[in-house]
Amino acid sequence: MSFFKKLKDRFVKGEEDQQESTIQEEPQNESLEEADSFNPYTGEAYKDGEVVYSKAEEEERLRKEALEESEEKSLEGETEEYEDKLDRLSVPPEQIEEGSIASKFKKGLEKTRTSFSTKINDLVAKYRTVDEDFFEELEEILISADVGVNTVMEMIDELEMEVKRRNIKDTSQVKEVISEKLVEIYYGNDEAEEVEGLKENPDGPTVYLFVGVNGVGKTTTIGKLAHRLKSEGKKVTLAAGDTFRAGAIEQLDAWGERAGVNVIKHSAGSDPAAVIYDGIQSAKSRNADVLICDTAGRLQNKVNLMNELSKVKRVIEREIPNAPHEVLLVLDATTGQNAMSQAKTFSEATDVSGIVLTKLDGTAKGGIVLAIRKELSIPVKLVGLGEKVTDLEPFDAHAFVYGLFADMVEEFDEEEEENQA
Repeated sequence: MSFFKKLKDRFVKGEEDQQESTIQEEPQNESLEEADSFNPYTGEAYKDGEVVYSKAEEEERLRKEALEESEEKSLEGETEEYEDKLDRLSVPPEQIEEGSIASKFKKGLEKTRTSFSTKINDLVAKYRTVDEDFFEELEEILISADVGVNTVMEMIDELEMEVKRRNIKDTSQVKEVISEKLVEIYYGNDEAEEVEGLKENPDGPTVYLFVGVNGVGKTTTIGKLAHRLKSEGKKVTLAAGDTFRAGAIEQLDAWGERAGVNVIKHSAGSDPAAVIYDGIQSAKSRNADVLICDTAGRLQNKVNLMNELSKVKRVIEREIPNAPHEVLLVLDATTGQNAMSQAKTFSEATDVSGIVLTKLDGTAKGGIVLAIRKELSIPVKLVGLGEKVTDLEPFDAHAFVYGLFADMVEEFDEEEEENQA
């Protein structure tokens, strides 16, 4: 099976099936049979511009019916019947509010895809056959997308060998091979489950230590992750360990209130290690599932900062065996190769286990994901694909490549249908 076909089946087809499922779950009502349209977001159906059905009104009617019939039925039996009726009326909230991971990556990588796809399509149009000049220009395109020089050189070598192995002559067929190689380069010799997703502690609180320079969106990312974990039913505690930057404690406290999670804080200028220690004790006493620790991000005095981070890490290790379970370095995707230098600096001071790449939707150089993974051997764990609180997503290399090649995948599907016809 072709790689574009796999991406289509995994993301596009899954999204279409989900939409069909949503349509099938639309409530059945006589008014609906006459309606022109149904909006699953508002739960209302329309005919000639007029509302002929309201899900909220239907729920209220069912509630009243349930109360009237409660004298004749047991409360347990009626509750089950009523909730079953509501289930048939409801559209799963994740389909309405969140959107699929495919649509999020497609939207979030729009700037990179527009630039990247345009250049690839222009290259394919320029060359009819795959030759040395074709690969030289492809090399420049990949480097301009911040994939990284070393990564690009290796990828070009592998592409040349793959093109020869498959005996590809038509340049249009190379697009699919490029997408496949991007995924292979990201994973390397590792399995997907080894590099994707955040590690969890089966015995006690899971500790995530966040590091990164000021201005990359570290505190905002912590708030978004806390919101995500809380929505998954986890009990979360935040430790405001960035006691140096003005306003950092207040910012994290505001995010904690917004997400509905506990925040441990001291006064500005306090010892960060003491804050983290108190955070650990609070997480233990409250039986929290996750403790997220913020840290300072100044680089003006690198030695002091790194000593501070090392001290914080020692406190965590002493209080909770095998913790922190993730040391997450937050990087701003829009800074390109500067993010690489930050990653090298922090990975020297702490055992960075994963990258959180913010503002990926704001750059046309999303290839930095591959450069970080390949050149530093650190996986990207989370990506910021927008400004909303729900726009922090676990990184998925296949979804990332789909986001880069979404237009080509859809074009490929159309061409395939035409050929079959």
